Amino acid sequence: MTRVWAPAAGRVDVVLPATDERRPLARAGGGWWRGEDLSPGTDYGFSLDGGPVRPDPRSRWQPAGVHAPSRVLDPSAWTWTDDGWSGVDVRGRVLYELHVGTFTPGGTLDAAAEHLDELVALGVDVVELMPLAAFDGPRGWGYDGVAISAVHEPYGGPAALHRFVDAAHARGLGVCLDVVHNHLGPSGNYLAEFGPYFTDAHHTPWGAAVNLDQDGAEEVRRWVCDSALGWLRDFHLDALRLDAVHALVDGSPRHLLAQLSDEVAALGVELGRPLSLVAESDLNDPSTVTPTPDGLGMTAQWADDVHHAIHALVTGERHGYYVDFGSPQVLRTALTGAFVHAGTWSTFRGRTWGRPVPAGTDGHRFVVAASNHDQVGNRALGDRPSARLDPGLLAVEAALVVLSPFTPMLFMGEEWGASTPWQYFTSYPDAELGAAVSRGRREEFGGHGWRDLYGSDIDVPDPQSPDTFRRSVLDRSETTSEPHARVLDWYRRVVALRRSVPDLASGDLAATDLAWGDGSDDGPFRGWLVLRRGAARVVANLSDAPRPVRLDVDGPVDLAEAWEPVTVTVDGDGVVVGLGPRSVAVLVPPAG
Repeated sequence: MTRVWAPAAGRVDVVLPATDERRPLARAGGGWWRGEDLSPGTDYGFSLDGGPVRPDPRSRWQPAGVHAPSRVLDPSAWTWTDDGWSGVDVRGRVLYELHVGTFTPGGTLDAAAEHLDELVALGVDVVELMPLAAFDGPRGWGYDGVAISAVHEPYGGPAALHRFVDAAHARGLGVCLDVVHNHLGPSGNYLAEFGPYFTDAHHTPWGAAVNLDQDGAEEVRRWVCDSALGWLRDFHLDALRLDAVHALVDGSPRHLLAQLSDEVAALGVELGRPLSLVAESDLNDPSTVTPTPDGLGMTAQWADDVHHAIHALVTGERHGYYVDFGSPQVLRTALTGAFVHAGTWSTFRGRTWGRPVPAGTDGHRFVVAASNHDQVGNRALGDRPSARLDPGLLAVEAALVVLSPFTPMLFMGEEWGASTPWQYFTSYPDAELGAAVSRGRREEFGGHGWRDLYGSDIDVPDPQSPDTFRRSVLDRSETTSEPHARVLDWYRRVVALRRSVPDLASGDLAATDLAWGDGSDDGPFRGWLVLRRGAARVVANLSDAPRPVRLDVDGPVDLAEAWEPVTVTVDGDGVVVGLGPRSVAVLVPPAG
């Protein structure tokens, strides 16, 4: 049944561009209009009150771009080979975030699928795809999508996502998709012509908020939930990462996220496999992962405070939102409680922020990373930690994240210390819009915080320049050259440890602690750290000189992995680990 929600329209036609035929739709109540079915593969659009032809707000396929007609998609026509796939819950798994356009030179889902075996060898459990929703122009991060249920055609369209997920499942990999419901992009967004999809009652950093609690909100909420359910059901996805849920302003008695959580849980029961929802939220509020009806019911949420605590400590950066981070005390708070600001003062925000995580909360409900698309791409130059840290310190960061009590996530290329930056890029065809984006980027990152970090001659890359995009494509030839090959081997080893040692796989925050010494809080910390994970220990020396570190252990431990050769000495007072400069080692209880 062809249908569209357009409550204010006096007439709605479905338009078939192949023949220029216009077929009037009939009112169906509740602001809906309906007409006869269109065959799969048919191009169509809607005209309201004789106006221009617009894509379907619920389009599943935009083969000619976001301004062109939609095409009827029939997912039931696909042949799947994943009948034996039982699904995967993201909690405690190793996630891997990738951007399809820059993961390979080909920049498509089919090209990305050619490298799935490498992710299996790395030890990844779930591949997290950055947004695929159709946006204007061939290149972009994807957070400016306007057709929230359609796969961006330059990536291969919907059939390519089907092939990617099928190939991933065949290799035992789950697939998570990043979806954006809190705003739409500036070009190709025609929703307001159809109905009250947005409201001026609330505002977000991107302008008027999506209408979740005003007149007409019931159908807007249905639009969001149906899109999410469609990705999971029709494309066999295992999880969705929900972008910036703090911008989903909803004053209704039942928050949209709680509604979505319950509907996804019901779909999981129907399909007989776990389905996960991972929220990005900067509120530091554990109610996000509290089950409904008491909370929002998300499976997990990003915990960026852990990233900030590690990054600021190792690099010494204190600008912007890093101002309250950088000391080992703060790192301990992050590693044992996920949130640093938990009802405490946030200097960056100028107010008290967050709430503490209740005792007994599973640490696996928090996704943490040493790098992700935000923390790299939202730097002025898009520089990765590998641009500032030597391989030994990259190894320290990897061990702290992968062997933490949380759910670790890697950002594409991080595993070999990629030298390529990951910069902010766009390709808006509208010259005026493109110029405004370029100008805004220069103004945003031309301040003294970034000039102090990079130098006064900082040259902020132009998002609209094709060179900015090309610089951001991974150079896979690095994986077989040093020091990249050694970094890659280290990541494989620490991921394998997480899989094989129960104490390192645990999400028990109460069994986690951090000790440190011989360092200064002024600038990069260059002392020693000992992360306790049950009976296991992660021991790091961040200084330029060799250092012995005495462990407080209750029983024997064996050296499991080390970045550099180490010595382990047992004396009457315990165990002493001799570490080389900028090095890290992992000690675990004896097997058996």
